[in-house]
Amino acid sequence: MSIRHTLKHYFGFDDFREGQAEVVEAIVEGKSAAAIFPTGSGKSLCYQLPALHLPHLTLVVSPLLALIQDQLEFLQAQNIPAASIDSTQSREQSSAVMQQVRQGQIKILMISVERLKNEHFRNFIARVPVSLLVIDEAHCISEWGHNFRPDYLKLPHYQQALNIPQVLLLTATATPAVIRDMRQKFAIEPANVITTGFYRANLHLHVHALPEADKDRYLIEWLQAHRGQSAIVYVTLQHSAEDVAARLIQSGISAHAYHAGMGHDLRQSIQQQFMRGECDCIVATIAFGMGIDKNDIRHVIHYDLPKSIENYSQEIGRAGRDGLAADCLMLANRNGVHVLENFVYGDTPELAGIRSVLLEISQAGSKWEVMVNTLSRLSNIRPLPLKTLLVYLEMRHIIKPLYSYYADYRYKLLISEQDLLAHFQGERRSFVQAILDGSEQARVWATVDIDAIASSYRGDRARVVTALEYFSDKQYIELQSKQMTDVFEVIGTDFNIEKLADELFASFKQKESNEIDRISQMIAFFESSDCLSLKLAHYFGDQRQTKHCGHCSVCKGGRASATLPSDLHLSTLTDFNPHELCRAVRAASDEPLSNDMLTRFYAASATRYSPASKHAACQTLGVWSNIAIRM
Repeated sequence: MSIRHTLKHYFGFDDFREGQAEVVEAIVEGKSAAAIFPTGSGKSLCYQLPALHLPHLTLVVSPLLALIQDQLEFLQAQNIPAASIDSTQSREQSSAVMQQVRQGQIKILMISVERLKNEHFRNFIARVPVSLLVIDEAHCISEWGHNFRPDYLKLPHYQQALNIPQVLLLTATATPAVIRDMRQKFAIEPANVITTGFYRANLHLHVHALPEADKDRYLIEWLQAHRGQSAIVYVTLQHSAEDVAARLIQSGISAHAYHAGMGHDLRQSIQQQFMRGECDCIVATIAFGMGIDKNDIRHVIHYDLPKSIENYSQEIGRAGRDGLAADCLMLANRNGVHVLENFVYGDTPELAGIRSVLLEISQAGSKWEVMVNTLSRLSNIRPLPLKTLLVYLEMRHIIKPLYSYYADYRYKLLISEQDLLAHFQGERRSFVQAILDGSEQARVWATVDIDAIASSYRGDRARVVTALEYFSDKQYIELQSKQMTDVFEVIGTDFNIEKLADELFASFKQKESNEIDRISQMIAFFESSDCLSLKLAHYFGDQRQTKHCGHCSVCKGGRASATLPSDLHLSTLTDFNPHELCRAVRAASDEPLSNDMLTRFYAASATRYSPASKHAACQTLGVWSNIAIRM
């Protein structure tokens, strides 16, 4: 079957979109490639189509479960043999998928990048012939881009270790520097990096400069004037999503808040209402958008400043996917700049925190077990930069991931103990009795002492966990697990702690500087006197767009401002007596506190307070939260 015949047969298209043919041709010819296409331009077809012509498995790495599920539903609807291995599956379901892959029944397997940390999965996939590694949202691999994901840094190593001959990188938002970084990491020839441009003529970009107090009025008037049309309103903080949505509802606008602090089922319900057109407006943090394939979004409105130009481009890219005109409105002022900057500064670890992690590894022996959240509190390093630090150490061959497990399990019986035991006979019944006997029963929930059960019954931890998961699958119990523990092999202990800590700290400081520069570039973009569409295209290296769009707010004579307004009074250090504050907190602490730690405490950006109760009594937590902190 020819490529074009497959295109028609499986996907129903008579021809390719711009750029797709070049990418597909490169992959089928055995070359690695990158597709840098705008959101909604058909990047996924660039691997879905050639996967049907490649001799072996196509392995797709994606950053979000929502993206995996969305693409999997599409592939299965087209009768393309595809599957995923993900955290929502039972052990039996994952094993069934693995068996299908071994037998060659699956052409496309989708996983999260974290799946490759699992030694069991790596051993499995190493024995499976893989033709192509696809990396979705590939900009996550670059430390110099936005939305950096530390586990993505290891993907070039995994490609080599698993002997995968080709790679395809997919992204919608990558500057020339990020594209160069991605290409070099995977040795992709420049000719096989296909960029179709970032300009979309149907997106009308508007930057409206106004004080914070006028935002609600302007937003409500805008949405009321476009009642019945789908809109996304982006905010920075979760409580802002709730507050703005409530004000819209009071004004008679059909709206819902959406953020990561909500339960999964509630988020899914709200998303489905929006997708079905039962809700006109979603007020959301950046938690909303990935995998949202709704063609008729007419308005994307930024109530708060986005994190970067890349985030802005990605978010407005969700508008007008049907090709019809869509408005992208920025309600702009400088009030939120210090919030964005303090997020960046809070993600830079203390030098002392890095040293403490290195010291713990040096004393761990051959295996190091770590709970990220616990280590985050002890080292005062936020979870994401802590994961980045661990990846840096992997890449320096100091630690190697082995496997992960939950430290704590508890269950609630949905049937009686006798009914549970009645399902088993002989030795299995005795083993189930041992689990019941080895669980500490509270009023409703029983906590399982897995190690004690395994030891007393001559079993192992894996068998106890497998039994609990089986009970849960059969709905004999409701099972809860927590305290995810990562196990690493320590393969290098001869490092100099001080020297290595200094080197790693320098890397984080460089990343911090880049992120602050990115915020400055974004402000300059919104204050620009040039065509916004043209400036956005050039930011991403698209030099083909040379004409003004004619429909952005600048082209229409409505330049935002030479300087965006700010009506927020930011305190300065002269408004406080730092010595008095520091004296109070140091007196309450049982350990020495660095100036860095104290600054984070006062700015409410620390991960721990030591001890928390005494510090709370000082009533100074967060007193500098309205200062743009310079670490």
